[in-house]
Amino acid sequence: MREKWAMDTLDELLDFLIHGDGCIGLFDATNTSVARRRKIINHVRERTDGKLKILFVESICDNDAIIQKNVHLKLSGPDYKNVDKEVALQDFLGRMKNYEKVYETIQESEETSEIQYIKLINVGKKVIMYNVNGFLSEQVVGFLMNFNLAERQIWISRAAESESEAQDRLGGDSPVTAAGHGYAEAAARFISQQKSAFFADQVEHLVVQAQEDGTPLAPVLSNLQESSFSVWTSMNCSAIETGAHFDDSVFDVKAMKMLNELNYGSFEGLTLSEIQRSYPYEYNAQITNGERYKYPGSGGESYLDVINRVRPVVLELERMVDNSLIISHPIMCQALLAYFLNLDSTNSFEVPANTLFSVQRKPYGVEWEAYQYDASIDSFVKLDTTSDISIVATPQHRPPTGSDTLASVVAGPMVPSLMNA
Repeated sequence: MREKWAMDTLDELLDFLIHGDGCIGLFDATNTSVARRRKIINHVRERTDGKLKILFVESICDNDAIIQKNVHLKLSGPDYKNVDKEVALQDFLGRMKNYEKVYETIQESEETSEIQYIKLINVGKKVIMYNVNGFLSEQVVGFLMNFNLAERQIWISRAAESESEAQDRLGGDSPVTAAGHGYAEAAARFISQQKSAFFADQVEHLVVQAQEDGTPLAPVLSNLQESSFSVWTSMNCSAIETGAHFDDSVFDVKAMKMLNELNYGSFEGLTLSEIQRSYPYEYNAQITNGERYKYPGSGGESYLDVINRVRPVVLELERMVDNSLIISHPIMCQALLAYFLNLDSTNSFEVPANTLFSVQRKPYGVEWEAYQYDASIDSFVKLDTTSDISIVATPQHRPPTGSDTLASVVAGPMVPSLMNA
């Protein structure tokens, strides 16, 4: 029966790839034997006439510390919800032993032109690849080699209000307004507080875990160090001025061009109404062509150009084990949030100003929070994030430029989803 369920699930996945809109599928099953892998290869070949590439991902771990951490993560997952901890532990250890009895690593005898594989040993300490070729496969491998689940916070914020923004003008590398400096100062204070609170929570969690496991506290705490905190800004004036409020003896502040605002070309500094009045053809072309519309003039970009720029930023954020704050601009922040929150094309939103978003990777998903600056108290108020992000964010006020498609292109739990463009 289990074998039938596995093949039925594989058929559903193949239907999605063959007849649906899918371009990459993940088949998570007990593919731990040579016979099972051969069966999958044959089945996929028959259904797709050999046109669909297969990439096996094998994770091998013989590090006891990593194994114990993984056991703890598994016991806190949905499989053991509301199950007694000791009962859950014995059940999971029993399942591990059963897998060990039948487990067969991918062998050289399986190496044919039909398959590709990657072996990740001890969570990427060592990587073995075979026959990996093609754009998507290489992006998957790149992601797996960078991805980690280290406890960390990723903060995302628009740069403080610039003079151009205050006048509803596109782009324009203008300085921050007085109100913007108020937000930037408050954001620096708030992030400093959150940095300390996050470390305190980590210490408390380790103490509780050590007590539950009967582990001596001294060795655990002696090796614990507060994570570094990176602040990355764009090279636009408003972002650099926002980042300047962070103490560079505490935060690693860097500016990078990849985070720059979309370049509006010859429309830099214009308002939407001015474009509509003076350049009606371009205004309509923007609406018609959506994310593929490239603004005219020297350096003009499209939404897809921004997505190309954000890819290496995403990979680096996935690779890092430190906390980070990204200070950028509306479209870039929208792209990053769409990626980390796995938003689809039904989500069309504009990232609000004066708001800090916090994203934390978890083994079974992503936790996120939003804090909005209240100038009357010169502090931040936590927003209700139990609903869709559209409750926190604001509807788009610009022409329908296809940024709902932008969200779908960028969104997804894996970097290859970024590569559909």
